[in-house]
Amino acid sequence: MSIKKKEIYLIIQNVRSLFNVGSMFRTADVFDVTKIYLCGYTGFPPRDQISKTALGAEEWIDWERKRQTNTLIKKLKKQGVKIVVLETGEKNKALPKFKPKFPLALIVGNELTGVNQSTIELADDIITIPMLGKKDSLNVATAAGIALYQLRN
Repeated sequence: MSIKKKEIYLIIQNVRSLFNVGSMFRTADVFDVTKIYLCGYTGFPPRDQISKTALGAEEWIDWERKRQTNTLIKKLKKQGVKIVVLETGEKNKALPKFKPKFPLALIVGNELTGVNQSTIELADDIITIPMLGKKDSLNVATAAGIALYQLRN
């Protein structure tokens, strides 16, 4: 009897900081992400800044560069992958209460502007990390780590 793996794909859209990209490679390794998609103008390996924070994870994590996020999403949806956007907003589903369905693709976006609106409109779900302090957002790599942890548990 085979156990079906709970597949998670990480889609990184328009993230400028190569250090954030590297950090998400390392985090993806920890939480057994099936594949990373680097979309839009997100930087991609080999880059020193990515390697510095990925600590080598970029060497073995399966990844692919895709210019058009929405084309990728439509393809994944046809394959039965649920599309989940991580974004700020009071009307979004709180991550602790979210019940994931697999296979799943988690989308994170630009450090300042978040995920493109046209991409959000293609999502099956929009989730948010509840903020308890004065700030209303987290660093994208930190937020991705929290979300991946919660999705795995």
